[in-house]
Amino acid sequence: MNEKFDFGPQTAGNIVYIRRVEMDTLPDEVREQVPDAEALYAVHGIDGERLALVKDRQMAFMLARQNELTPVSVH
Repeated sequence: MNEKFDFGPQTAGNIVYIRRVEMDTLPDEVREQVPDAEALYAVHGIDGERLALVKDRQMAFMLARQNELTPVSVH
């Protein structure tokens, strides 16, 4: 149970991270586009680059899977 698993380079390239982003941390032009939202969900690459912002968590996971990526939730 405490063994480390080596994901290796072949799997690391397909992982993306999904995290909630509070509206007050986003630029004004983004907040203006979704005035009724409390938060958006970001899809981040393995290097931390933000690849997409979407309105809900389910959409973020669906977007990742449609692009043959493996989504992982980040808290």
